[in-house]
Amino acid sequence: MREPVRPSEAPAASLPIMSVGELTGLIKSTLRLAPRLREVWVEGEVGQVSISAAGHCYFTLKDERAQLRCVIFRDDRIMMPFEARTGLRLVAQGSIDVFEPQGAYQLYVRSLQPSGFGDLALRFEALKAKLQQEGLFESQRKRPLPAVPLNIGVVTSLSGAVLHDIRRVVARRWPLARVLVSACQVQGQGAERTIVAALRRVSRWTDEETGRATDVVILARGGGSLEDLWPFNDEAVVRAVAAHPCPIVVGVGHETDVTLAEFAADVRAATPSVAAELIVPSRADELARVAQLAQRLNGATARALADRRQGLTTEARALESRHPQAQITADRERVGVLLDRAARVLVRRLEIGRAALTRAAEALPALVVGRIGVGRAEFARQSAALSALSPYATLERGYSIVRGPDGVVLREAKAVKPGDPLNVRLQRGELGARVESVRDSGS
Repeated sequence: MREPVRPSEAPAASLPIMSVGELTGLIKSTLRLAPRLREVWVEGEVGQVSISAAGHCYFTLKDERAQLRCVIFRDDRIMMPFEARTGLRLVAQGSIDVFEPQGAYQLYVRSLQPSGFGDLALRFEALKAKLQQEGLFESQRKRPLPAVPLNIGVVTSLSGAVLHDIRRVVARRWPLARVLVSACQVQGQGAERTIVAALRRVSRWTDEETGRATDVVILARGGGSLEDLWPFNDEAVVRAVAAHPCPIVVGVGHETDVTLAEFAADVRAATPSVAAELIVPSRADELARVAQLAQRLNGATARALADRRQGLTTEARALESRHPQAQITADRERVGVLLDRAARVLVRRLEIGRAALTRAAEALPALVVGRIGVGRAEFARQSAALSALSPYATLERGYSIVRGPDGVVLREAKAVKPGDPLNVRLQRGELGARVESVRDSGS
């Protein structure tokens, strides 16, 4: 009888075995669905920090009991006012998730603050997270600044050095631009409402002569504490900046100060003076660029003129070659060449003819003698043949030729009658006779 199978020896197919990837994915899904892990604030001391080639920041937060791996992506890291450094005690805000390739859970940090920050910092981070989720800070929304603005709107306080600094920078760099000031309160109770109203006023302004609106707007104020700068973190101000019809540059406080209005702006400037430098070109740089363009234009013009001059020279030569006088001269020369060629041909033909005549004259006596010899031989042959056929040859054999009174050779006797005279031709000589009688042989 077989022993029963122990639980540890049960077939593997009956166990709910998972792959490493499946288990990691299950853990990842569970963490993502946990409400308390979607938005966490963690305080701890920063351990080892490293920056990847892609610009991402990796570090650990630790206390006496445990440590937590953290990562800040490059885009979030650039926007953060603080950087994680070893030994600092910080508060990190973000969400917990699992990095599957390494099977490690880590905090994906969206903001950093020094340990011990107060209610305003919490409100700052909460509103930042809300507006960021709506897409108000997305880089795709950022508009390029005009290359050469003519009308510059400035939203700031009339008191303080900010407005003076902006005007000074614009006058030095690009004096052709016009600065339009829309005054507002930059701190204190109700400052956010005046900022929104000032932005609205400058957006409605148009030049009475040209009908042209402002090309770019600067929203600026000097430095201060978080409480002093708080109007620029107000939700209404941030939304007004994001919705402004023309590109807007925000320069609030010093380089280390960060406000939500700067995140929503098309360009963030470290200071108000830097904002003015960003929106207008440098007169010296433009003059140098114009000089360089003028030099290039002069060079191009000189090359074009040289090409045209060469073309004109070529055309002039072509026209000269087609001038009637030039054609007559060319034809005369061509006729002279043809006459010379014809004369040479005739001389050559005459020389060839003379040589042929000379050869013919030299060969003519022999040719004549030969022709005469051939003629004589042929004459002798023909004479012999003719002699053989001649009636005179018959006379040599004893025959004679008898002619009647009319001189006609007689062929029959009845052609004459007795008494008619006759002429008898012998081989040698002739006889005169007369017919005595006529006898017809009948044949």
